[in-house]
Amino acid sequence: MTYQMTFKRYELKYMINRQQKENMLQSMEAYMKLDQYKRTTIRNIYFDTETYRLARHSLEKPTYKEKLRVRSYCPASEDTPVFVELKKKYKHVVYKRRLVCPEAEVMNCLCNGNPLPDHSQIGNELRYFWEYYKTLHPTVFLSYEREAYYALDGSDFRVTFDENILYREDDLSLGSDFYGTSILEQGQTLMEIKTSGGIPLWMSEALTRNHLYKISFSKYGTAYQQMKGGIQYA
Repeated sequence: MTYQMTFKRYELKYMINRQQKENMLQSMEAYMKLDQYKRTTIRNIYFDTETYRLARHSLEKPTYKEKLRVRSYCPASEDTPVFVELKKKYKHVVYKRRLVCPEAEVMNCLCNGNPLPDHSQIGNELRYFWEYYKTLHPTVFLSYEREAYYALDGSDFRVTFDENILYREDDLSLGSDFYGTSILEQGQTLMEIKTSGGIPLWMSEALTRNHLYKISFSKYGTAYQQMKGGIQYA
């Protein structure tokens, strides 16, 4: 299977309720379609330093920030292909670089401080990131259920709805069950617009009708705040 390894796009986030989600789905019906995976469960393991340097920096809303995670779209066994993702944000633009490797190989390397056996440009970037932060280790397991919609016009415009966003600090395995502490209130959904260009007029009108406004929100950052007793989002 061929995977997209690099991304450059804007990611706009909105916190919506059930009625607003229903309204948005109705507005999207003529322009977008649910992808072939329907509703999927995404599992992530985030890596950070002993002082949570990456999480704390992200919450400061800097011009530039970055994070490292391992992601799986199904319960992963040792041979399951998983994604090692280096995600950066600079001046509102998100850059994502990733590799695909077997779960056992990835976790063995990252948990033991060894470089991944990949000497591509992306592999070198991951290696530099690892060496720069020095004390990276698994800190949080974060999972959620996602519905992803793609544009019927063939553009890269996408909309995702994430629900049941859960985190935990133990049992950090991509093959584990789906459980943890919620970072959303009852009935909330995190909607994300992902695009390398502008927002279509019909979508702008739908956002206005539903009084939806972009927010700053980080799943990992919010989990960190809850772990340390902070607020959820701003």
